[in-house]
Formats: sequence, C-alpha cells, structure tokens
Amino acid sequence: MFTPLLANLDLIALAVSVGKIVFLTFLVILPLVSISVYFERRISAVIQDRVGPNRVGVPLTLLGFKKDWQPFGIGGLLQAAADGLKFILKEDFVPAHVRTFYYWLAPCMTVVPALLTCVVLPFGSELNLSFLGIAEPIKLVIADLSVGPLFTFAIASLGVYGIVLAGWASNSKYPFLGGVRASAQMISYEISLGLSIIPVLMIFGELNLTKMSAFQDANGWLLLPLWGEGLSVARWVLLIPITISFVIFTVSMFAETNRLPFDLAECETELVAGYHTEYSSMKFALFFMGEYAAMIIGSGMAVTLFLGGWSIPCWPLLEKIIPLQLHFSPGDTPLYTGLLHVATFFAKVFAFIVFFIVIRWTLPRFRFDQLMALGWKVFFELALANVFFTALLMWWFPLK
Repeated sequence: MFTPLLANLDLIALAVSVGKIVFLTFLVILPLVSISVYFERRISAVIQDRVGPNRVGVPLTLLGFKKDWQPFGIGGLLQAAADGLKFILKEDFVPAHVRTFYYWLAPCMTVVPALLTCVVLPFGSELNLSFLGIAEPIKLVIADLSVGPLFTFAIASLGVYGIVLAGWASNSKYPFLGGVRASAQMISYEISLGLSIIPVLMIFGELNLTKMSAFQDANGWLLLPLWGEGLSVARWVLLIPITISFVIFTVSMFAETNRLPFDLAECETELVAGYHTEYSSMKFALFFMGEYAAMIIGSGMAVTLFLGGWSIPCWPLLEKIIPLQLHFSPGDTPLYTGLLHVATFFAKVFAFIVFFIVIRWTLPRFRFDQLMALGWKVFFELALANVFFTALLMWWFPLK
C-alpha cells in the first residue's frame, strides 16, 4: 500500500537535503566550535604574553613510542578534543536541591535554537553536479526561506529560555541572578538588533538571504561597494547608515551571545559562573556549545548581510588576473566557483570569530547598569534614527 507513495518521493532531493544538514551541522558548525575554543586559547595566550595549550597531541607514548605525535607540528592542537573527551567521561553530578526535569532540559534548550538558525544561512551559491547525473544545480542553503532574518531572530531568541530555565532550575542564588540578568540583557538588545538591519532590508527590498548574497556578488558588498551598481553615488552615500547599522548589529550580537564585555549573566567576579554554576560534565559542555554555535551563526549573519556572504571580494579584478569564472551565474556556475564560494564564506565567518575572540580578551567587562544604559539610551534611539536617516537618503539618492 505504500508503494505509490514511495514511488513519488524525490529521493535525490531528500538525499541532497540530508547531505546539506549533515555537512553544515556535523562537519562545519560542531567542528568549528572546537576550533574556535582552541583559537580562543591561543589568541588569549598571545594577548596575555603566555604560552597557551602546547602539549596535547596523539598520545603515542602510551603505545611505547618515544614521543607523542603533534599534528602539523603544532603543539596543543588536540586540546579541544581532549577537553571534549573529558566532558564526556566526567561524572554527571546532579545536586539534590535542583528541579531535576528543568535542570536537564535547560542545556538542550540553549544549544538546539543555536543550531536551528543555521538552516537559513546560504553558505555558498550553488554546486553544479551534472557529472554525477544531477541535472539541477544544488542551492547551498538548507531552507531557502523568504523571511531568513526574521526566522533567525525568532529562533535565536528562544535560547534565552534555556538560560533562564537553568538559573531557576538550579535553585541557587547565583544561577538565579544570572538568569534574570540574561533575560533583561537579551530583551534589551534584541530591539536594537532588529532595528539595525531595517536599513539593510530597505536597500535589498527583500528578506531572502540567498538573494541578498547574489545581489552583493553582482553589485558589491554593502560595506565594500567596489563593482557593479555599487559604484553609484547612492550606494556610497548609503555607506553612512550601513556602517552605523553594522556597528549596532555587531555590538548587539556580542550582547545576545553573552560574550565579553557583555557576559554579565555568567561573570565569575560576581556570580561564580552565573546560570551554569551548578552544572558539570556534558550538560556544562552543552552551554558552551550553544554559546559558540550562536557566535558562529551570528558571524554568518553579519557576513551575509554586510560582507557579501559567499561573494568573492573584487571578483572583476580577480577575473582579469585569473582566467576563471569567479562570479555567480544562476544555473551556469562551474563546480570550482561553487567550492570557492563555500571556502570564501567560511573564511569570512572564521575571521569574524577571531574578531569576537580578540574583543573578549581586550576590553573589560561592563557594569550591568552601563550595559542596560547602552542598549536603551544609546542603541535603541540610534538604530531608530538610522532607519529614518536611511529613508531620507534613499529618497534623495534613489537606487536604480
């Protein structure tokens, strides 16, 4: 009785969708979390003039060899893998005073929304796999929604429920204070975060992230309009409000991901460890996975909206030097161009993550009243005024 149903299924489309999910989630996001942790330790060590992780490698000495193997000759490269193994093997201690069900639920509610938001990020243009018998080019986005930024903000905002739930379920004063701080902080900065992208949407005239990346590939990035229609006077004039939007978006993203100088929900100088004080083992690791995954997705969103997404910078100049098709031609993009777009996107994301890390180990932590004042008294008004300023400029200098 199920034969007609199975016969109508497009197995190739199903396999492609599953492949994109596996690639982006398990082969990119989760490994990038470990890589980000390693680079955070190395960069912080450089900033603080110390060594950092330099020993952990493959323990061949346990098998009788004279020394351990360091991959690529880099000491400490497997430190993140060792930490992950430690989290898995550590005792999963649950304090007697916690509200057990919600205590277990909170870490999952923190990491799942962060991973879900990656489905709308276009991590490349398209892959032409005609040599494998696949006629239609494969779009390199899991869900090509027409409301990409709205979906991202809606799902990402659910992560605060996990933090608040962790603070309440721990039944302890420090986690509770951390959860209250997190809820106030995220509510405050979600407003400026949403308002900051309205000028961007006014310029694009739509909410589809894939089309935004393709537009910037053809007409220059929003913050680098050096080719196509980006050379017009209107696009250069609009750089002023776009730069303001980028600054507000970036700072608000720091606050949304609880990164220094906005980590008031978990600051050790006041709250021991904040909302995850009572957590250990893998549940503790899930909070960190959620934080770094949110940082990666936030970096991907900033790259897509402001820095061209997967677009290769200055491709008209590069095509004159390199006799290859480097720009996006729908339905006719060579395989090497699609792969270059994927590499370009993740290179930009990684550069933005390094920026996150450098800021964390450079600036001091805000006081909580300073954090709230910045969100409500500065960014909210500035983002709202920037929307009207953009509208005025677009009326005075209309785009083609």
